[in-house]
Amino acid sequence: MHKDDQMTPVERAQAMAKGEDFDRLPIVPFFVTVAGKVAGMTHQEKRSNAKNQAAAQIACYEKFGHDSLVVEYGLFGIGQALGSTLSDPVDDAPSIDTYVLKNFDGIGSLDLSRVERKNHPWFQLNYEATEILIDKLGKEVPVGISIPGPFTVASTICPTEFLLKAVIKNPDKLHDLLRFSTEAIKIVFDGFLELGAGFTLCDPVASGTILRKKVYDSFVAPYTKELFDYFHSKGSGGCYHICGDTTSITESMVDTGCDVLSVDNRVDMAVVKEKVGHRLPIMGNVDPVEIIYLGNRETIFAGVKESVAKSYDSPKGYTFSTGCDIPIKTTLENMLIMMEAARYYGKMPINTSKFV
Repeated sequence: MHKDDQMTPVERAQAMAKGEDFDRLPIVPFFVTVAGKVAGMTHQEKRSNAKNQAAAQIACYEKFGHDSLVVEYGLFGIGQALGSTLSDPVDDAPSIDTYVLKNFDGIGSLDLSRVERKNHPWFQLNYEATEILIDKLGKEVPVGISIPGPFTVASTICPTEFLLKAVIKNPDKLHDLLRFSTEAIKIVFDGFLELGAGFTLCDPVASGTILRKKVYDSFVAPYTKELFDYFHSKGSGGCYHICGDTTSITESMVDTGCDVLSVDNRVDMAVVKEKVGHRLPIMGNVDPVEIIYLGNRETIFAGVKESVAKSYDSPKGYTFSTGCDIPIKTTLENMLIMMEAARYYGKMPINTSKFV
């Protein structure tokens, strides 16, 4: 347990679920890409084997004492399993080099079995990393998996610009690819489910910054709802995150049946609380770039204060977080300041005079 806390993350979560007193608001920043750096590794070293992948999360927990560890199966895993190729930078997150499909002609040739853990080393690596984390820390802090949403999976199989044109020119084929993507996500979910980890479904390409609400409702929401229904049918659930400005689709996102809504810093938390705070817990959203990466002690405290002040009294609960992944070059000092500020403003009972 962190030296500045009075409860472990598991104790805190259990107390909140029972309606009992707890020491502070939960804090779950996106310590994902940056985790290797915290452990003294390059990103390439972090993603090279399960022990390093787990060690990076353990190092973050030892330094920050936050409320959930996240194993980075990531956004590209399914596309990679199917044949898309990724770059291999030494100290940055990979990106897609080539796509398994250039258009929709080959959808019928895609092989779902390639996504299965037994056929995909990256899946196996993250499975083993999750096992290590649960074995070492699972009784003290929840362990979660980050998996991609359907539109993002489709964008790792076929170029995004082709998908966006298909919304108008070839909607039926786009639905075929999204159907395939949804079934692939179920395979990944099932593979991790037996470990007892939590799930975060991330669909950044479905952003309201990219898609209009009508497109989201037609091409993303139905498949996402099917996934959360599937998660619930298996006795699990999940947090839902989309990057960018999702203000126009806030209610539609919640209508998918997600259990927690996480929003980007482009969204006003006060608006999110007003729209859906009575329906589910909300999570967000200090700016990870302008405030956490580029900021100083004064601006970081101000950014954290704004997020907590707008959200702490959300009716179904609130978790402090960054609006997205923390940049890999962020200093350890700035991340520690963020955690200090979150503990200061989130200490229970909330002292609203701190927000003045």
